[in-house]
Amino acid sequence: MISARSAQIGPVAAALAAVLAVAGCGSSTPGQHRRAAATAPGVSLNAATGTASGTWATVVMGGLAAREENFWQVFVRQPGAATWRLVTPPGTADNGGLVLSAGTGQAAVTAFRPSQLLSFTPLIATTDDGRAWSALGPLDAALANEPGALASQPGTGRMLAITTKGTVQQASASSDNWQRVTTAGALARTPAGRRCGLTVLTAAAYTPSGMLLGGSCSKTGAVGLFSRAGGSWQATGPAWPAAVSGQPVSVLRLAATGSQVTAVLQAGHGRSASVLGAWLTSHGSWLLSRPLPLNGAAVSSASLGPAGALAIATTTGGAAVIGSAGGSWQALPRLPAGTATVAVSAGGGVQALAVHRSTLQVFQPTAGRKSWAPVQKITVPIQYGSSN
Repeated sequence: MISARSAQIGPVAAALAAVLAVAGCGSSTPGQHRRAAATAPGVSLNAATGTASGTWATVVMGGLAAREENFWQVFVRQPGAATWRLVTPPGTADNGGLVLSAGTGQAAVTAFRPSQLLSFTPLIATTDDGRAWSALGPLDAALANEPGALASQPGTGRMLAITTKGTVQQASASSDNWQRVTTAGALARTPAGRRCGLTVLTAAAYTPSGMLLGGSCSKTGAVGLFSRAGGSWQATGPAWPAAVSGQPVSVLRLAATGSQVTAVLQAGHGRSASVLGAWLTSHGSWLLSRPLPLNGAAVSSASLGPAGALAIATTTGGAAVIGSAGGSWQALPRLPAGTATVAVSAGGGVQALAVHRSTLQVFQPTAGRKSWAPVQKITVPIQYGSSN
């Protein structure tokens, strides 16, 4: 039986909501790709994923996407390292966006979403923190515009991918043979999908017990998390706290970092929206954070770290972090201008990655988390006009 630890909105969450509200005069972060559907909030592909072996970040840099001057970049920072390194895989057009799945050790797989004349999704892997990349067999479809649309299974090399048409496919380590697992439509017609009112799939992950899919529900009080057991899909989400029980739920991020499966959930829309962290325990139950009211803001970027750490950035310049599984939201200072994503490490250490055309500037909070201080600047050699 699935259980959950949850709580009502308390003084800490209320204070954090005030922080996010005060930041409401800011502008949205660059490179956002948002859906119009009210039942699917969505987040930008600008994101960070941290493991015990390092933290990866994908951000869009350059100029306007309409002129194909937007170029996505990959950065990595090893544990204990003071600086980030640019490790963008060469040789493939990345104007359509990058989706990265971090594996164990120094391994990661990067997917290049189709752009310009591409109709498939190239895949490139590294086993040494991006120092060298090797091409894998491509996904013969367009990967969904979601930071959690690609998942890799440590130890087996298997991969899960969600396409723009809502098809879930799985491949072996070489990715030469992709096979359909299910579709959003088929899953929506199952008893679990009908109880949720599943509208779209947003994320995939491998857990110790198998596949886990996340999506957006149109019905209130149901969480769109599904696992497959005995050949059928079952709802495996947490019980929903009373404070947000009357609102539809969307899975914004979902990933396994080491043995910890972490999700970022959004309840409701507009001014009633709030965001929660969720963590799958070894017993198959879920822990839930307190809901963090967004006060009219939207989550622009959601990042995951080791040990269940997570961070969110909002379209109004607000940000908050949880340091480990089962933890509480902690407010961050108003984000520096141009912040694309917030990277989080174990224990709640954070850095803001801000983009100004071809420059990435890294900030970290000052003592007492009252403001941000610059700690690194990277100039990326972008060749404007090379995509035309």
